[in-house]
Amino acid sequence: MSAPVTLLVHGGAGTLTRADLSPAQELEYRDALGQALRAGQSLLLRGASAVDAGVAAVSRLEDCPLFNAGKGSVFTHEGRNEMDAAVMDGATGQAGAVAGVVSVRNPVLAAQSVMQRSGHVLLIGQGAEAFAQSQGLAMEGPEYFHTAHRWQQLQAALANKQVMLDHDGQRQPDQSQPIDRKFGTVGAVALDAHGHLAAATSTGGMTNKMFGRVGDSPLIGAGTYACDATAAVSATGAGEFFMRGVVAHDIAARMAYGGLSLAQATEATVRDKLDATGGRGGVIALDRQGHYQLAFNTEGMYRGVVQGDGPPQIAIYRD
Repeated sequence: MSAPVTLLVHGGAGTLTRADLSPAQELEYRDALGQALRAGQSLLLRGASAVDAGVAAVSRLEDCPLFNAGKGSVFTHEGRNEMDAAVMDGATGQAGAVAGVVSVRNPVLAAQSVMQRSGHVLLIGQGAEAFAQSQGLAMEGPEYFHTAHRWQQLQAALANKQVMLDHDGQRQPDQSQPIDRKFGTVGAVALDAHGHLAAATSTGGMTNKMFGRVGDSPLIGAGTYACDATAAVSATGAGEFFMRGVVAHDIAARMAYGGLSLAQATEATVRDKLDATGGRGGVIALDRQGHYQLAFNTEGMYRGVVQGDGPPQIAIYRD
C-alpha cells in the first residue's frame, strides 16, 4: 500500500511561548499555516508533483507578512530586503536557488525556475533578478516589502548594535526593545502520489545582517535537500550552524550510509550538529513511506502537516 500524499510546512523556530502571542495573533499564524497546507494539499490530491505542491505552500507563506520571507522579509543593515530561496526535486536530484534578490515577489518561484529552466543551480543578486524577470515572474518595488514591524526590528537592532534573528519577545537586561530570537524562514517538504519527494525553503535572512550575507536556506544540503531514496528536509535556524553542519544533507546521509530511520537520523543530526555546537533551530523532514519529523531544539516552531485528504494539524509551542 502506497503512503498517502503528505505535506509539511514550517514558519520559523525560536523562543516561542504562549506569553509571546495573544490569542488573536496565534489564530493569525495558525490560519496562515493552514492556508499554506491546504494550497499544497489540493495540488497533491489532484496528482500534482511534490515540487509544485511544496512551492505552492511556500509561496503562500511568502505572501503573508507574518513570516520572514517574501513580503514579510526583515531588513539588512542598509535598510534593504534581501531574500534567498531554494527548491530540490527528490526524484531527479535537480535543484535551483536564488540569493540576495530584492524585487522578486516570490523568491521560491525564481528558485524553481532556476532549477527547471536555467541549467544552473544557484543565481545571485542582479543576475538572479534579471533571470526572474526574463521568466515573467512578478517583480515588486521596495515599498511592497516594507512592513512596519520589520522596520522597527531593524531600528532596535541598530540601536543595540546587534544582528537579530527573527521574532522572539525576549528582552535583554537594560534594553527596552525585545531581542528577536525567532529564526525566520519558511519551508515545505512534500510527498506526491507518485512516491516522489521535494523540499522548498525561503527566507529574508537576519535583521541588520551585513551586506551580501547569505544563509543556509539557498544552499543545497545545508538548509534544503531532497532525495527519494532517503528524505526531503527544510531547515530553519541560525544559518551559520546549518551551513557548517550541512544539516539537511546530514539527515539523509545518516539514513543512506548508516541505515537509520528518519526519526533516528533527525534526532542524531539535531543532537550532533546543532545541540553540540550551540546551534538553534529546527527541521521538517519526510520520507517516501510518509514518515515525518518536525524536530527543533528551541521553545517552539511554527509548523504543520497534512496527509491524504485529512485536516491540517498545526502547532506552535513545544508542549
